[in-house]
Amino acid sequence: MSSGSPAVSSTDQYLASLARKRMAAGALFRDAAGHVLLVEPTYKPTWEIPGGIVEENESPTAACRREVFEELGLDRPVGRVLAIDWVPPRPERTEGLMLVYDGGVLTPDDIRAIRLPADELASYAFVEPERVSERAGALLGRRIAACLDAMATQTAISLENGQPVA
Repeated sequence: MSSGSPAVSSTDQYLASLARKRMAAGALFRDAAGHVLLVEPTYKPTWEIPGGIVEENESPTAACRREVFEELGLDRPVGRVLAIDWVPPRPERTEGLMLVYDGGVLTPDDIRAIRLPADELASYAFVEPERVSERAGALLGRRIAACLDAMATQTAISLENGQPVA
């Protein structure tokens, strides 16, 4: 007779022992002049690229597309991965992996179609690449600069805390 508790298999124990990492995915959009699209969250002081947390059992690509739709109202596929950035733990968060996808160049019609969720995003702006850090902070500034380099060279880049890994 069973005690009512399911038996824990060695596979279950092994899987439970594995490290888990926070993961997020974002899209790097530009306008025709090459300015980077940043969004202004209502819940923190620094700006971001459109994107967010990858949910359980969701691919990073699907998460990025979902977040772009939720945050901008644009239903469009995202392009290739430009960068994977490992971010070390900080007192307020665990370590994580951040994936940045090429969102492409938004046309004037795309830009007019942007609809922000008022409870999450206050505004958006297209920012000169060299000024991203002023709004988004040094880490995202480094990550965006690396992504733009990867885009120009048709490569992808591995980063740690926004710095290229040799």
